[in-house]
Amino acid sequence: MGWQPYDLDHLAQDIVLRARKRDPDTLNQAYKMRAACAFGLERFWGEHLRLADKEIEKAAFVADVWKAFVGIIHKSGAGIELPGTMLSNKNNEADIQTVAQQIWQLSPEAHQICLAVLVSLCDSVVWWTQRLKVPKRGDS
Repeated sequence: MGWQPYDLDHLAQDIVLRARKRDPDTLNQAYKMRAACAFGLERFWGEHLRLADKEIEKAAFVADVWKAFVGIIHKSGAGIELPGTMLSNKNNEADIQTVAQQIWQLSPEAHQICLAVLVSLCDSVVWWTQRLKVPKRGDS
């Protein structure tokens, strides 16, 4: 697999700017998203479900990253099909299971490729978060 940047940095900046506009306090979610990569694609995707009920802006931040990630994978032409579906924790279990199943059915190679891209995207999101964070009063 040769390296192709696929506009990761530009997408990450756009995602962080949108999150900052919605609610600057949600930007710390970037670090949690990057850490969630270690637990796999399905858990990363499911993070928006956990947040959707009480932390809507954070859920939107995660969803934006997932949607950008799915777009990157599609643009790559690797033939990997990922669900772009974002649900809420109010959806029935069958709908949630269907999306998770699509992720679990990826081949080990496809899973590895996807994780490498997701980690790179999240690294860029963290980088832009550090640069675009709105300082709180008293911070320098």
